[in-house]
Formats: sequence, C-alpha cells, structure tokens
Amino acid sequence: MSKVHEFRATVSSKGQVVLPADVRRRLGLVQGSVLRFVLDDAGVRLLPPAGDVRRLKGRLPTPSQPVSIEDMAATIAERRSRVARG
Repeated sequence: MSKVHEFRATVSSKGQVVLPADVRRRLGLVQGSVLRFVLDDAGVRLLPPAGDVRRLKGRLPTPSQPVSIEDMAATIAERRSRVARG
C-alpha cells in the first residue's frame, strides 16, 4: 500500500488556493498548467492534466498532400457554422 501524504492550504476570499511546492513538484505542475478536480463519494482528487497531446503523434495517417493552415482554418469555420445551424 502506498504512503499517504497530507498537505494543507487555505482558501482565499476569492476561492483561490496556493498549492504547496511539494504538490506542484509531484504533479509536475508549472505556471499555466491545467488541473483536473475529480469529485466522488470519497471526496475530491486533484490530478494533473489528462495527457500531453504529443502522445497522439502518429495515430492518424499522413495526408496524401500537405494541408495549409488557411485550409484547416476554413474547414474548422465551416464545421462550426454547420454545428451552429443544427
């Protein structure tokens, strides 16, 4: 069974909490990191982000021809418009 570590922090009037340095270090958090709060019957768990998008590299086939940023932006705009129209 793994050892349990307990840390304390105070919630400010704005609902902000400063994470102890040991917690930040263990979770690999740096400025701008995103945190996940998981609530369940046992309480709340503070977790690092779900994963790095770079781990998805190579999962999709390489396109037959290069796609420009402009083409990608146009396709995204078109799909968003289609979704908004229902």
